[in-house]
Amino acid sequence: MSSSTTKTQPRQDAADTAAGPYIKKADKREYDFIVVSNRLPVDRVVDDEGNSTWRRSPGGLVTALAPVMSKTDGVWIGWNGAADEHVDAFSHDDMRLIPVSLTAEEIEYYYEGFSNATLWPLYHDVIAPPEFHRHWWESYRKVNRRFAEAAAQVAAEGATVWIQDYQLQLVPRMLRELRPDLCIGFFNHIPFPPTEIYAQLPWRGVVLDGLLGADLIGFQRNGDAGNFIRSARRFRGYTVKQQFVHVRDGDGEVSHVARAEAFPISIQVSKINELAQREDIIERSKQIRRDLGNPKQVLLGVDRLDYTKGIGHRLKAYAELLDDGKLNVEDAILVQVASPSRERVESYRLLREEIEGSVGHINGQHDTIEHAAVRYLHHSYPVEEMVALYLAADVMLVTALRDGMNLVAKEYVTARVLSTGALVLSEFAGAADQLREAVLMNPHDIDGLKEAIMKAVNFTPEEAQRRMKKMRREILDHDVEYWSDSFLNTLRELKHSGNSNG
Repeated sequence: MSSSTTKTQPRQDAADTAAGPYIKKADKREYDFIVVSNRLPVDRVVDDEGNSTWRRSPGGLVTALAPVMSKTDGVWIGWNGAADEHVDAFSHDDMRLIPVSLTAEEIEYYYEGFSNATLWPLYHDVIAPPEFHRHWWESYRKVNRRFAEAAAQVAAEGATVWIQDYQLQLVPRMLRELRPDLCIGFFNHIPFPPTEIYAQLPWRGVVLDGLLGADLIGFQRNGDAGNFIRSARRFRGYTVKQQFVHVRDGDGEVSHVARAEAFPISIQVSKINELAQREDIIERSKQIRRDLGNPKQVLLGVDRLDYTKGIGHRLKAYAELLDDGKLNVEDAILVQVASPSRERVESYRLLREEIEGSVGHINGQHDTIEHAAVRYLHHSYPVEEMVALYLAADVMLVTALRDGMNLVAKEYVTARVLSTGALVLSEFAGAADQLREAVLMNPHDIDGLKEAIMKAVNFTPEEAQRRMKKMRREILDHDVEYWSDSFLNTLRELKHSGNSNG
């Protein structure tokens, strides 16, 4: 994978030219391993004097893939986060990065529109109504083409390309058409909906064909992979044998066999473990409890401010427990971290108003001079502060209405190095498949959610430790390196076997 190896000479074809001005001074066809995602794994930081630098981004995808990239001499392709800006390829933290630029209109149509107002709600069980606009779709196709051309331009002969997430579902087929020599993987980080819901998408067949351009399509849960396979059979008429989909070309001949399978994503366990045992972070966790008034029970929610996370359901259940007298503000407090998300999208602005209104109502009803009912924090925090919060919390509440995985649940469990604490976990989060010793519940059932919270609050130390030990063992055995190795090893096996299940 080193650039010192023999490189394929760049061909003057569509892959070299069509990316046009959107890739500025990109490296030419030399990488054997390529990650393609909507965003680069870095954010721009501007200091008080106007000097610009880059820092690694927070978030599940970057956390998951950064260790993989640091072990390879590969390249990461993605948007740099600013509109109408052309940036040269550059290196950061042992990663080679190639920015793909987007116009302001493309950010509005492709990203905020089709990706986050069409696909996101559709794939999350239409918790919010998806919008279907043809100009959004055209922008989505155009941008996906640009990403495919960027990868084709820098890939060595026979390279492995790993495409990430729902913003780029058309890239696998586009890339296969441009570079049939490549080994192509795709991972879907969010749920894939049941056939009856997916059927609503006007461009359902084209999106399926886009995904089926990959040799291996990964999902968080077996149910997601099953939903995808059923849609491929129903809407494309392809032959399916177990997890293998036989993709046909325009002449009706099988062009290749795509495999769909679950690969549950995880976290960088070693980092969370290390931070959770640092003296300064342990002391910070104690300080947090002191600042909260040393309550007997600290309940914690950590989410992006998104309608899929069930924050409103969590607040309703907690408020009713206070109303019922089962919890009181002298003994318990809910700390809700809600990091800003998609604030230019109207539905997210309305959600923020709704959540902040609920918090204000609960505090108005239950606060005393000395004690707050809810401490609401609309901020993003560095990982060190998050681990301190995990250590300070007796009960973690993950009440997602639908979630691909939810890495916060795994981070909390990993941080509990003494196997104390309790996790209340929605059965609609992918993490529920692995963390079976959590208190699993249906967040739509407010009475059931209240019972789950009280069960976690009232665990004996022995019961809490037994459950937490089992969950920690599961995560330690299946960390992010296990996830990436499992996916890439399966992709390599498909490549070496000639992409066939026999």
